[in-house]
Amino acid sequence: MTTLENRPNTALVVVDVQSGVVQGNYERDAVVANIGALVDKARREQVPVVWVQQTDERLTRGSDPWRIVAELTPDEAEPKVEKYYADSFEETTLESVLSERGIGRLIVVGAQTDQCIRSTLHGAIVRGYDATLVSDAHTTEDQTEWGAPPPELVIAHTNLYWTHHEAPGRTAGTVVAKDVDFGGTAS
Repeated sequence: MTTLENRPNTALVVVDVQSGVVQGNYERDAVVANIGALVDKARREQVPVVWVQQTDERLTRGSDPWRIVAELTPDEAEPKVEKYYADSFEETTLESVLSERGIGRLIVVGAQTDQCIRSTLHGAIVRGYDATLVSDAHTTEDQTEWGAPPPELVIAHTNLYWTHHEAPGRTAGTVVAKDVDFGGTAS
């Protein structure tokens, strides 16, 4: 369990599922559908959904590329965290949002697998959170022209190493969307 005291609650953290981030990404529609199903499930179970949005020179606040994809609609009452770095915790309000709600366990979904998802997972673990990656609810773009593996291999590798990630007093792991249990622990 989390090393954070008095933090028994779980949150679904939706990272950078923005029009300008996921456009053309690997299995984009299936990933967005899985995220949508998880958002619906979290809401039904009264589990907080936290929306994280990247802001930078390409994703300017309020622009179409900056907006959450049309298939997903954040509720007005759900926290929104603006970020400027890959790690969703770095110089953001995410920690205070989670602390205020007694959250010590994160279910992480979104984009890009090889940037913001990896950084946020590691950022969570080093800060004392339990962090579960939903293996079929994150995606990335094709960066093979710069020497990266194809997106499906980036995703598979991230799922592999996060399944076996360990840290003292914290749990990591992966789960497929249909098996997410907002009340249990990572597998």
